[in-house]
Amino acid sequence: MGFVNIWTRDKKVMRRLLTRQAIFFVMITMTFVAVSSSRAVAHDEPYSHIDIRLEADRAHGKVIAHVIDLAHEGGLEKPELLLDPRYAEQNLATLHKVLDSQVVIKVNDEQIQPQWQSFQVVADRKSLAFDWVASLSRAVAKMEVLGPLFPYDSPHETYLNIYDNGTIRHQNLLDKTKRSASYYSGTTQGKIEVVREFVIQGIHHIFIGPDHILFIIGLLLLGGGIARLLKIITAFTIAHSLTLVLATLKIVDSPATIVEPAIALSIVFLGLETLYALKRQRRDHRVILAFVFGLIHGFGFAGVLADFGLPEGALGWSLAAFNVGVEIGQACIVLVVAPSLIALRSRNPIVAQQVVYVSTASITIAGAFWFVERVLAT
Repeated sequence: MGFVNIWTRDKKVMRRLLTRQAIFFVMITMTFVAVSSSRAVAHDEPYSHIDIRLEADRAHGKVIAHVIDLAHEGGLEKPELLLDPRYAEQNLATLHKVLDSQVVIKVNDEQIQPQWQSFQVVADRKSLAFDWVASLSRAVAKMEVLGPLFPYDSPHETYLNIYDNGTIRHQNLLDKTKRSASYYSGTTQGKIEVVREFVIQGIHHIFIGPDHILFIIGLLLLGGGIARLLKIITAFTIAHSLTLVLATLKIVDSPATIVEPAIALSIVFLGLETLYALKRQRRDHRVILAFVFGLIHGFGFAGVLADFGLPEGALGWSLAAFNVGVEIGQACIVLVVAPSLIALRSRNPIVAQQVVYVSTASITIAGAFWFVERVLAT
């Protein structure tokens, strides 16, 4: 009987303990849901808007921001009070500091400082709209806007409109995946800025793309005269320029999930073909390979250009400038590698042969690694 009483008492204690834990768990869960729901209801519009209007000697526009975002960044406890114009007026200095820290606009690579003017309450959006103006020392060639505003809120999005002489020229959406937008004016200075920017981007892409670098080096390893090398490089240039244009103009679709593994596979195939040509001492097919695989690499260049973004008013200029930048980068590689191989062959043909074998094998292995990595990634 004693054992039964103890067991019964322990059972009651255990039941009471489990009941308390269940109640505690339910309370915590309900609290979490309530907090999450209140935040969702309180801030059901995680958006902001930036309007920019360009004129000859000044820029002006409007910034619309939700009261919750303004209050959060300004350390104000009751966001809804900002919908009262008198309360907003009392905290105007704080609100202007918030805007100064969030709104980043660059003109011709120099950040401008908006001068905040009047504001209006946008009650239906639970937002405030701030007018601003900024003087410009010279005409706008390039404008860059960084965002989104209020990045503390992960889903926040900022809608951007840019007007030039009263006509809307650029629209964009800034969020956590796209943190800047650029606009180039249709003036001569704007076109010059487009060419400068995209030439630099083309050169930059070649030098940060090891797959393109290794492919170009692979085309040069078998050597040959100047005429032969020119044919090879020209074939590669014509091919990638063709697909770059077709993909950028969206005439041909080029999904990255196919293009990126195909670029890696082109390096493997070129390496194996080079090793076979060295072993059999037969004529190589580099001109054909350069053209065929150049078509694939052109799609890769187009993917980078699409991520960077093309100005609608200067599509031709930006496309041509990017391609020129790619050719400059490519030429730099050729001018370093080709003379080095020629000099090495003239001084010590045996060592040169060994260097070519090792380099070809290394390129092939690298291409195989990238191919597997990119196939698994997709």
